[in-house]
Amino acid sequence: METMQTESELQPAGEQPTEEQPKTSVFWQFMLDLFETVLLAVVLFLGINAVSARVRVDGFSMLPTLQDSEFVLVNKLAYKVGQPHRGDIIVFRYPGQPPQDLIKRVIGLPGDQILVRDGHVFVNGARIEEPYIAAAPRYSGNWTVTEGSLFVLGDNRNDSSDSHSWGLVPEGNIVGKGILIYWPPPEWAMIDHAKVAVAAP
Repeated sequence: METMQTESELQPAGEQPTEEQPKTSVFWQFMLDLFETVLLAVVLFLGINAVSARVRVDGFSMLPTLQDSEFVLVNKLAYKVGQPHRGDIIVFRYPGQPPQDLIKRVIGLPGDQILVRDGHVFVNGARIEEPYIAAAPRYSGNWTVTEGSLFVLGDNRNDSSDSHSWGLVPEGNIVGKGILIYWPPPEWAMIDHAKVAVAAP
């Protein structure tokens, strides 16, 4: 005659079912998921920071192109694979003191002769058209751009601390090329890197 055994009778001796085993498994699965999420966030953060930077425009030196307190996304790889061009808006480490990041427009490249006279900027003897500036410069001077350096000016020529007042920017100081105004949202726009054009004679 066959007898029926209950589930408890079939349990091996010394092993009793508990709720701790599934609870422990759920806990460690949660910890593993949390670790993976944090690790992914760190990798993404480091990856994004390796190729881009975010800077805040502080002041009025780039009016009317950039406004005070706007935030700009910067491409840090732009000049790893290419060269600066006249008209590029770049972020760089100020070569003097105190240390700070500045944003200006490239006007002169290595080997260029820069002359500011009578409210106009001349590059290698040719006057350039600058529809992006706030007003014609009221200062004058001439500069030779040495190898490995750039000559930069703010678009608000008469209210900008730039190469006309403190000199050239070493190319090694470049952080990257401004590509996008992303804050505040109403000001969202791609940055216009106006090509510096020679004025008609």
